[in-house]
Amino acid sequence: MGEQTKIQPQSQPVQSESQALPQIEAQVQTQSLSQPFNTPTTTTSELTTVPPPITSPPAKIPSRPRKIRKVSPNAAATTANDPNSSPTSTTTTTETPKSPAIKTPRTKTSQQLVIATPRIVARSLTCEGELEYAIHYLRNADPLLASLIDIYQPPSFDTFPTPFLALARSILYQQLAFKAGSSIYTRFISLCGGEAGVLPETVLALTPQQLRQFGVSGRKASYLHDLARKYRNGILSDSAIVNMDDRSLFTMLTMVNGIGSWSVHMFMIFSLHRPDVLPINDLQVRKGVQLLYNLPELPRPSQMDQLCEKWRPYRSVASWYLWRLQESKGSPSSVIAVSTSGNLTQQQQEDQQQPQLIDPINSILNLGACAWGQ
Repeated sequence: MGEQTKIQPQSQPVQSESQALPQIEAQVQTQSLSQPFNTPTTTTSELTTVPPPITSPPAKIPSRPRKIRKVSPNAAATTANDPNSSPTSTTTTTETPKSPAIKTPRTKTSQQLVIATPRIVARSLTCEGELEYAIHYLRNADPLLASLIDIYQPPSFDTFPTPFLALARSILYQQLAFKAGSSIYTRFISLCGGEAGVLPETVLALTPQQLRQFGVSGRKASYLHDLARKYRNGILSDSAIVNMDDRSLFTMLTMVNGIGSWSVHMFMIFSLHRPDVLPINDLQVRKGVQLLYNLPELPRPSQMDQLCEKWRPYRSVASWYLWRLQESKGSPSSVIAVSTSGNLTQQQQEDQQQPQLIDPINSILNLGACAWGQ
């Protein structure tokens, strides 16, 4: 039997080549499907390269729909195109449309303020046509003041000396009647060689003893020297004083010993011809405001700015009419006395018990040649 077993395979008929090929291909396909990675044939290697591209989906893909839901329609396109966008950037894009709504009302408010508060820039009262315009403006701004404008003639100004000379005269006339101040000032001018010689260097060269011989007290001599030193050190100068604004000028001049707020106000009105100066410490101006508005009490200096706000920017001219009002009511005004007669009667000097009532004489003269129309 052993021999028959060995001979049986050889007894099978031999198939032709055309019949064997289909069977071989079928076997190869079966083997390649059942064992794709163990077959070393070329055909199986080509088939095994197909599966690797199929990989597990990335972790970020499921989160994309959630991001798109959170973003507004305008920002969704930007987020889809930029896979690296973060939630912070999406929050920024949703808030940007709100910014125009905040800026719009601010722009409208600023425009309303500019329209509601027009500002008039006043010039020096000696400029051509400025005084006439100031009177026209005050007449329309305050009907009560307009009644005074109809009664009294407007002021007029002459040229003024140098600021240094005007300030020196202000110091010399302090607390003095017109006649005594004029006598001292005349001798002081002669000692300096005339008004043109009143310079910082000339004043510093005069000793307190020399000044005392002409009636200048030791205190006033120290005031004059302090003014001259500030000029020599460059803290003050005539050109700087002329070009300073009112606030800066007030600050700088009150640094000089012996020159207070009242003297600065008179200097600014009668020497520099500044248009918007309100001498709040002048007693005659305060009485004029009380009389004009029929106030029960004399207004305090701190109340003057509010009461006279409607006169801006020509409060200097309004103050002139208040001085004239006080003169017409029998109250002696030093400012008007100097501009009209150049002297005060004995009764007027006795009535001026407070220093403020005598000071206008000093300042008007020390402020130089200023003439007020009658």
